[in-house]
Amino acid sequence: MSIHRTIVPAAAELAQNTAAPFEQAKAMPKSVYTAEDFAALELETIFAGEWLCAGRADALKGPGDYLTMEIAGEPIVVLRDRDGKLRAMSNVCRHRMSTLLQGTGTVRAIVCPYHAWTYNLDGTLRGAPAMGKNETFHRDEIRLPPVRCEEWLGWIMVTLNSDAPPPSERLKAVEDLVGYLDMRAYTETFRETHRWDTNWKVLAENFMESYHLPVCHAGTIGGSTDLNTMVCPEGTDTFNYHTILRNDQVKLCLAHPDNTALTGDERRTTWLLAIYPSLLITLTPGYFWYLSLHPHGPGQVDIIFGGGMSPDYMADPDAPSQLAAVKKMLDHVNEEDRGCTEKVFKGLNARLAGPGPLSHLERPNFEFAQYISRRVNGQAG
Repeated sequence: MSIHRTIVPAAAELAQNTAAPFEQAKAMPKSVYTAEDFAALELETIFAGEWLCAGRADALKGPGDYLTMEIAGEPIVVLRDRDGKLRAMSNVCRHRMSTLLQGTGTVRAIVCPYHAWTYNLDGTLRGAPAMGKNETFHRDEIRLPPVRCEEWLGWIMVTLNSDAPPPSERLKAVEDLVGYLDMRAYTETFRETHRWDTNWKVLAENFMESYHLPVCHAGTIGGSTDLNTMVCPEGTDTFNYHTILRNDQVKLCLAHPDNTALTGDERRTTWLLAIYPSLLITLTPGYFWYLSLHPHGPGQVDIIFGGGMSPDYMADPDAPSQLAAVKKMLDHVNEEDRGCTEKVFKGLNARLAGPGPLSHLERPNFEFAQYISRRVNGQAG
């Protein structure tokens, strides 16, 4: 995919910022979060060209089940067709260009709300009222433009980039790390959408480091985390990660008592995976939750927030009550994160603010900054 890249001042600042070795690293420059031209550059060089997560494949169980999203200003619908195949396509009518579907739901066909042009679930045009007198109209030649869509470890991944390597290739190292937990088998039990008043990178970085947990999350999960046992290894060009060894404060974090396949620390290890650019997954032996982010200008972020449980817990008679307790906790965690990340964005706009040095527990943030810099500055990877 050929993308015209325009270098803006914030991109040059970021390149200089990330040129330092990690031992001398500082947080990203303020302009990277606040500049309108940098936000536009991110849409062009990152979101229009990378694989983005639309949610979990098991959320679209039957024919006609759909969800909608936007990629760099492009309305997209993802659905399951009559043959059970996942498809993504333009969510814009080929007639007068109205958007078609909204939110999530189930349809037998896609009907334009403006003039009732009707499309099959494979995107082909089924019918269009009162078009018989137009000599240029040929129903068989009209369809909704397809968008690349693949299922990867149970995730729905979509991209506008016809040249992007498939997720199974680009993210093979993720499966090598956490394949023993088999993300495909986890079941999604909730999915929500939110918009927060912060930059998307602030929220992404917040997920990537657990340095903030004891303070920002003192009222929820902070007590289950020991900073001294946290591991932040080097990541890759496509993702970063860190792990936490959990105590028994949150039972669902641990392997189910009936699970005999996991041993030792595998039974209590939580993985925090940041798949570039914006899929953030917390994966435990018992449950998972995730955020999929998309910028809405410099100062807001659109969020898909979902989660569910492993097969062992889904089969447990007490699973609903356990999940309800965890979901209640996650909602509180989200409110804490919202408060912290919106405060950060307010601070980023302060005249007297400036980036400070990073902790060794913020290695993922530094690697994320390097990834952003490579993309906006037109470098490979």
